[in-house]
Amino acid sequence: MKAVMYTTAENGERLEDVLYPVKDEGEENQVLNIYEELTFQKLESFGGAVTDAAGYVFSCMPRKEQEELLNMYFRPEQMGYERVRVHMDSCDFCTHMYEADSDETDENLEKFSFADTERYIIPLLEAAQEKAGKKLKVMLSAWSPPAYMKTNGKRKKGGSLKKEYRGRWAEYLCRYMEEFRKRGFLVERMSVQNEPKAVQEWDSCIYTSREEKEFLRDYLAPAMERHGLSDIEVFVWDHNKERVYERAREVVDETTDGLIAGFAFHWYSGDHFEALDLVQKRFPGKKLILSESCLEFGKYEKDAEQENAERLAHDMVGNLNHGMCAFYDWNILLNSQGGPNHTNNFCDAPYLYDEESGILEERRCLRYYWHFAHFIRPGALRLATTKYTDGLDFTAWKNPDGTVVFVLLNRADEEKECNLRIAGELFHWKAAPHSISSTAILRGEETA
Repeated sequence: MKAVMYTTAENGERLEDVLYPVKDEGEENQVLNIYEELTFQKLESFGGAVTDAAGYVFSCMPRKEQEELLNMYFRPEQMGYERVRVHMDSCDFCTHMYEADSDETDENLEKFSFADTERYIIPLLEAAQEKAGKKLKVMLSAWSPPAYMKTNGKRKKGGSLKKEYRGRWAEYLCRYMEEFRKRGFLVERMSVQNEPKAVQEWDSCIYTSREEKEFLRDYLAPAMERHGLSDIEVFVWDHNKERVYERAREVVDETTDGLIAGFAFHWYSGDHFEALDLVQKRFPGKKLILSESCLEFGKYEKDAEQENAERLAHDMVGNLNHGMCAFYDWNILLNSQGGPNHTNNFCDAPYLYDEESGILEERRCLRYYWHFAHFIRPGALRLATTKYTDGLDFTAWKNPDGTVVFVLLNRADEEKECNLRIAGELFHWKAAPHSISSTAILRGEETA
């Protein structure tokens, strides 16, 4: 047995080390435990959002930089992303605000146009699929119905879906799913509404729990059945963790239980890992997916890359350890400003491209996300763990090939002693301050 450890240090350098175990003679201090016999959820895979903004920036890049990005995200030997999230009609990360059909008199959606999606999103999706060597699994999400369908008459600043347009909006969403499928994309799942509690300066729409339940049960699910789309998983909430349990409790009943595959959540309101536990306890058959995660420059300093990467990694470990089965980063690519964004809501992304200099910048968060996506493979089972301090974030998984892997994050200013106990063996090392490590524990003929 040996452990091959890859560490991203505080300076961003990636280091490699090999650890050999000794027999566990009863060590009690600075202990991390992995128990292989006790397993939890199965990981589907990792992914990110292909937005209009990401597609536009991608179209501006030379082939060499495009290949660098595609290889890192989608090649199996790198991060191996298998999933993408795409918005239906515009979101804030778009070159402009748009709707596929803005004509209130067009009851049968005869003027529905896929042109805005085809301009930048489809080419990036096609390039990503070609690099992955297989169909990517697509999640579709809506930010807002067309303005005429809403109580405030606008795509932005909230407002709600008018009752008289519930049927047409359900047909509109089905049309989007069909347009993607017509072009050969694997539409796996969708969410009813992105951030249904948020009144934003950009595309947004409010749904109460009752409104989301009624729309799903009485309009969306029947429309999907009529169009032969019932195999597409439906997720509700798609908003911050602090209220995911309440939304689950209020939307799921005997009339909707069979229509809902699970609950999508975001990270922007803090940890709330216990909320995921509550959902699992009450609704054990439902999936938990993180559908959006990023750092807004309005809240976090662009230059604080190390601290920001640690925030994201801490949230990742916590979500994984509390039941998350799939992860979607937000924009996989933006420009050096953190856009384009039609309302100037600029954000960080793992890759930022400077159109003037032609430099593709690899952000620290990309290096941190690599530690998860490269090591924890699709189909991995989470293993039971314990740790001696809350100063470390720690998660362990068994991949389908039997390899045990773990990720360890040290956000402290000082190094941390580590004594990892597994199967009667003990590995010892010191976790460097402000570092993240991913490790594959190899037995026999296994390779990293």
